[in-house]
Order: sequence, then C-alpha cells, then structure tokens
Amino acid sequence: MAQEVRGVIAPGKDEPVRIETIVVPDPGPGEAVVRVQACGVCHTDLHYKQGGISDDFPFLLGHEAAGVVEAVGDGVTDVEQGDFVILNWRAVCGKCRACLRGRPWYCFDTHNAEQKMTLASTGQELSPALGIGAFAEKTLVAAGQCTKVAPEVAPQVAGLLGCGVMAGIGAAINTGNVGRGDTVAVIGCGGVGDAAVAGSQLAGAARIIAVDIDDRKLETARTMGATHTVNSRETDPIEAIRELTGGFGADVVIEAVGRPETYKQSFYARDLAGTVVLVGVPTPDMKLELPLLDVFGRGGSLKSSWYGDCLPSRDFPMLIDLHLQGRLDLGAFVTETIQLDEVEKAFERMHHGDVLRSVVVL
Repeated sequence: MAQEVRGVIAPGKDEPVRIETIVVPDPGPGEAVVRVQACGVCHTDLHYKQGGISDDFPFLLGHEAAGVVEAVGDGVTDVEQGDFVILNWRAVCGKCRACLRGRPWYCFDTHNAEQKMTLASTGQELSPALGIGAFAEKTLVAAGQCTKVAPEVAPQVAGLLGCGVMAGIGAAINTGNVGRGDTVAVIGCGGVGDAAVAGSQLAGAARIIAVDIDDRKLETARTMGATHTVNSRETDPIEAIRELTGGFGADVVIEAVGRPETYKQSFYARDLAGTVVLVGVPTPDMKLELPLLDVFGRGGSLKSSWYGDCLPSRDFPMLIDLHLQGRLDLGAFVTETIQLDEVEKAFERMHHGDVLRSVVVL
C-alpha cells in the first residue's frame, strides 16, 4: 500500500524549496523503500533547484543519504527489511560492456526505481534528484542503490559517502592512484576537495598541498590532513606547488573546482608523467584550450573521476570500517545538523561558503 510522507520539493527554476506531502508506492520488482535517517545538503541539489541539471520540475531533492530498508520488492536478494544502508546514485547493472569487462565502477547502464513518487495534492510525478530523492521521510529506489554497511555508524556521517565525500576520497584513491610517498596537490577545498585531502592521507601521501582562495577553507583542509596550504588569490599556485615539490610539481593534482582556469593550473602544477584528476563538475559552456605539444611533452595522464570511480558495494563498507576504527574522521565533514524545513537556509549558507556540510536529520 502506498504511503504518504513529507518531502522537500523544488517546484520550479530558482523558486524556494518547500515541504509537500508525497506518495511513495510499495516497492515493485527490484525496488526498495528506505526510511531516510539523514541526508546531506549537496551542491548538486542546488543545481537541480536552479535548473542547471534539467527542467524536469518538480524535483524531489536530496541524494546523499543513509537509512533503514523498510520493504523490498520481488527478486531483491542483496538487502532486506531492517538493513542499515547508504544510498548511491549509480546502481551497477552487471551486464553492460564495462561490467562484463570487470570495470563495474564505469557501468554505462546504471538504473533507478521504475515507479515514480508523486505529489499527494495533484498526483504529479516527481523527478528524484540523482534517482534518489532523500529529503523525505521515506524514498523509493532501485535495490541496487542500497549498500549495506555496519549499523554502528551514525546516519549523518554514513550518508556523506553517498556523494561528496566518496567523490573526493575516490578521486585520490581510485582515480588518482595516490600511493605511499606521493606528493599531491588539491585545488579547491570544499567538501569534495577536503575529502580528496583525507583520501590522499589515507593512501600514505608524503606531502599534501591544499589550494584555495579562502583561508577558512585552507585551515579546514589542514585538519583533514593537508601538510601545506596555498592561497591562490595571493600566490601563483603553479609556482607554489613546484616550490613545495623540489621544483618538479606534484605526482597527482586533483582539480575539485571544475573550471578551465583551475584545470590549467592543475595541468602545469604536476610533475612530468604525473596525473591530473578532474572531479570538479564544469558547466556545459566551459571550454579548455591547451597546447597539444604540452599535452604530449609532459606525458602522464589526464583523468576525470566519476563519483570517485567508486564501486559502492566495495568502497562504502571499507570506508565505514576505517571510520569506526578511528582512521577516517567522517564526522569532521559535518558542520551542522538541521531539520527538513531548514534546507532553503542551508542552500544560502552553502552559497556563502559558511559550511562544509549541512546534514538533514530525520
């Protein structure tokens, strides 16, 4: 039987979000209903609200979440009622060419729930953010979007792995292949950039250089494991990074801004045969121009990182275990916990750079 719950809706482009009653259907084959316990407020949700992702309004916002499985549909075997899960937005299919080649983190046919959640007042179908829609008391997802983890972890901490923190840690560990003794530079120290700093420390990097234009963010990056900081408003970051790496440049440079200017800085701040990882998300209008001879002559690799190239079934439980062992402080990313009706205010604080992460606790 369908249920009615409260959820945060973006009704139209740049309109304030509001709480509405939504209808969550019973799970069909391959689906699950999850009682949401916590959901982080991510920049991607703001992009949805601003119409920057698509114009399929109204959106049910929220995607960086953890909760408890309440019910599953036919054919679901990986999770069951009562499991504590982190929600992910890339449920791998197991059948596409990437999955069949043993590279499921590149899955080209990720899927979401078939059924739609709707507005109780009008019956209008909702577009859930990244196929999740977790600024709600309950949500309907594909069962493959649920990753079971140790239930001892606090939901407001666990949910962060569902998006931003996993993107950053994965950019360092999975995409950048940061290893013991490497030098790493991270350009852009918001939530994703700080997670890349933490991931680099976890991987054993010897030197981690955080770059940003905001001293507050640089100070936070130090608490996450940065050994050096560079304010690129005051100093040329390319020169500063080279100076801190014996004149050579960093082995891995992680670009967590998503702009051509910072990408060029990343390109020239890496050592010969080094790696650039783009994890910041550009806008459709952005163009990049680089001398092709420099691309050839500097060697190495230029990579983009999709969701930290993570495989949720492999990476989420591993990172939660590291957190529970005290080796990865996920709690450091939580600036504040808020209620469902405070999401609009959280977007404003995010816009002003006042928070690392606001987390809705239900």
